[in-house]
Amino acid sequence: MTASASPPAAGTGARPVSLPFVCEKTPVRATKGMVVTNHPLASQAASQMLLSGGNAVDAAVAALFALTVVEPMMVGVLGGGLLHIRPADGTHRVIDALSTAPAAAHADMYETVSDGLPDYQLTVGRRNETGAAAVAVPGALAGWCEALQRFGRLPLGDVVAPAIQLAARGFAVTPYLVDCITDTAADLARDAGLSRLFLPGGRALQTGDRLVQGDYAATLQTIADEGADALYRGPLGQALATAISGGGGTIAVSDLRDYATVTRDVVRSHYRGFEIVGPPPPSSAGVHIAQMLTILEGYDIGALGFGSADNVHLLAEVLKIAFADRAVATADPAFIDVPVARLIDPAYAAERRAALSLGQARDWAPGIPAGRSLMPAESPNTTHVTIADSEGNVVAATQTINSVFGARVMVPGTGMIANNYMFNFDPHPGKALSIAPGKRVFTSQAPMMALKDGRIAYALGLPGGLRIFGSAMQALINLIDHGMGLQEAVEAPRVWTQGWDLEVERGVGEAVQAELARRGHRVTRVGRVAGGMNAIAFHPDGSMTGAACWRADGTVIGIGGGLARPGVRFSAH
Repeated sequence: MTASASPPAAGTGARPVSLPFVCEKTPVRATKGMVVTNHPLASQAASQMLLSGGNAVDAAVAALFALTVVEPMMVGVLGGGLLHIRPADGTHRVIDALSTAPAAAHADMYETVSDGLPDYQLTVGRRNETGAAAVAVPGALAGWCEALQRFGRLPLGDVVAPAIQLAARGFAVTPYLVDCITDTAADLARDAGLSRLFLPGGRALQTGDRLVQGDYAATLQTIADEGADALYRGPLGQALATAISGGGGTIAVSDLRDYATVTRDVVRSHYRGFEIVGPPPPSSAGVHIAQMLTILEGYDIGALGFGSADNVHLLAEVLKIAFADRAVATADPAFIDVPVARLIDPAYAAERRAALSLGQARDWAPGIPAGRSLMPAESPNTTHVTIADSEGNVVAATQTINSVFGARVMVPGTGMIANNYMFNFDPHPGKALSIAPGKRVFTSQAPMMALKDGRIAYALGLPGGLRIFGSAMQALINLIDHGMGLQEAVEAPRVWTQGWDLEVERGVGEAVQAELARRGHRVTRVGRVAGGMNAIAFHPDGSMTGAACWRADGTVIGIGGGLARPGVRFSAH
């Protein structure tokens, strides 16, 4: 089956006649604002802010608060993430609100199971994965409130109000949330608050059930009244520290008081006339997307054809190169000297390209000095919002509590679900990502933007753990090299590898898979690579197109129309 061509969105290349997949959702085009989130009620909350006179930052923060209610398994005020903000003045800032290791954390705080894959990340009793010992110092609430204060227009109370209403009045549970509850039911049952909320009477909530979160509504009201201080210097923080210390964790009130976000400069690179702008370390996205695209610029990717064996082979090889280098270099820059300039240097890309064979897969070693040998895992359970207003403000924000339902711990009496971000550290001492007090977690989050002739062309991002930045890179290639429309670009079949199996979604044909296997790839067919992408394309006439893919409950709301023509009034004549 093929998808017929539609007009390119924002300065893309020549369009293919057909594509080997059919889009399941429909894009939206509008002029006054565009909202794309992974839940319809979050998109509703964001659009409410735009319609109330707020800007894209107000809308993004409102969406994130709403998502803590309707996607509680993915995101929460006790989580962390990145906000990539492009104000109307055309500058770019990344607010790093990632979680940090508590002051009492140390490199050998967990007993590891193995020094090799696939059990490298595991610890005795899953202490870095579930329970109080898995909880890192949260950054999400600090980042959201800072973004609102610096770049927003509306008061915090107005922005939190839709989330309070959703928590207090409830909402209809979606199949996506039901699946998450069912998959984690054994862990949820061990926590009284989570069990009472998501497993009432010992039975998992069912699709269509109404979920009311009264304690969390009260918590959100406290945040609306007191701001981030409610957590970092107030009663919510005290409740968190008491719960975590009582469960054997290491977070103290002083960790919350000392937490600070970091505003970071973006990583900029160029690809076929586009400027690609992304977050810097400890995110892998900006540097390694730039690295992969710089290598691929030496090939005519569009001429190879989307989904061809040559195309997929090249994607696989550059992914392996990026992961080999990432495994030894990309971490918290306050602790590790990350060679960003070297990694995105065209000369270095040429060195790597020269060793790449179009006819044979290979194993790749790091091309830069090694600091460690294995890459800890990341949870794929995240959320993303992409929002733009009519004034030129654009936000791409990726946020998470890490695993589904985080550490599977609810702070009693608050409805807040704790993260398990300690799982993102290497539990083995002496590595680049080993635990250290105050160290930020590394991440694959990729809230990306692309510019053409100095004007924004695309903003996009997605959840998906280790698979995030490779998927974002493929979406950019779909737009720039393959000339896809935005909906096609976000829904197109993806591939992923970090050096072992090559995962391909079902849209990759069997003949292509056979050829990839002949070239030495260990091909595995999977139902999904990473999560639901949200994207906005910006057109020369000032209009915008929004798209969300089939991999999540993504919903697009575009705003058009406007006020009456000046001077228009009703008359008796």
